[in-house]
Parts: sequence; structure tokens; C-alpha cells
Amino acid sequence: MLFRAHADGRFELDGQIVPCAVGKAGAIPARDKREGDNKSPLGVWAMREVWYRPDVYPEGPKTALPVRAMRPDDGWCDAPADPRYNRPVALPYPASAERMWREDAVYDLVVILGHNDDPPIPGMGSAIFMHLARDGYPGTEGCVALARADLEMVLAKARPGDAVEILAD
Repeated sequence: MLFRAHADGRFELDGQIVPCAVGKAGAIPARDKREGDNKSPLGVWAMREVWYRPDVYPEGPKTALPVRAMRPDDGWCDAPADPRYNRPVALPYPASAERMWREDAVYDLVVILGHNDDPPIPGMGSAIFMHLARDGYPGTEGCVALARADLEMVLAKARPGDAVEILAD
């Protein structure tokens, strides 16, 4: 199945349109994506794995996708010069890395999207996820964000091999 996120804040889900957030600076062709540009990469991105906070989802999320319970020391390297760029790391980490176990709840449930990961090209963007939206759907740093119920519905329908397409329209 292909789930579609539109740069104008629409997400196609099971025949209906629900709100979503994408990059606060809009969307850009993947070849032009750069680390820290706050833009979502246009294209089709495989849903690689679901990470979740076990204190929020004690039974884990309902999905056929591969799942991983987060740990408080989980991070994601966003330092282009580091050999672990756009890969999970344990915190503290000597290079810049985003904390995955957060207090603001946006990463309680995260889908790792297959952007710039096979292999990662330094500086072409890291940590492109589908995660929980903040109230009011403000723009992300390049990810796709959905309401909790909508992301849970996506995960319930998703199967290995499914993907998210980020579209300009």
C-alpha cells in the first residue's frame, strides 16, 4: 500500500483525507534535500520499522511492520561527517544526534522512513520519520506528522513493503 502525504497538509488514509504536517519550509526534490533545511523530501519512502515508547504502548503498536521498543538512550545521528550519519546511535554520542525518547510525545510512535539510508549520503538529510503531530499541525523539520489516531490507523493497515509518498501538491 502507498500512503500519500501532500505538502499542503493533506494525508490520504483509507479513502479519506486527514490533516498532516510536513516540513516547515515545504517540500523539495529528494536530490536537493540538505541536512537542516526543514524541508520534506519528495518521493516514495519505504516504511522500514516502527519505534515506540513501551511506557506509552505497553503492548506495542498494532502493526504488521517490524517494531522496536525504544530505550531512553536511543538517538539518531544527524552529523553528516560522522560514520553513523542517518543511523541509530546510543546516547550520549560524540557527534550530533537527535534524542528519540522525548518528553513532548511526538516520538512516542515513529515510523522510520527509508530516505537517504541505502547507503546514507552525508548531508542529504537524516531522520526523516513519520511521527505524531503537535497540536495545530505546525511544520516539522522534514518529517511527516499525523494525529495519534491517524498514525495508529496507518500502522494497523500497513504491511511490510508499504511506503509513504511525499507529494508537492
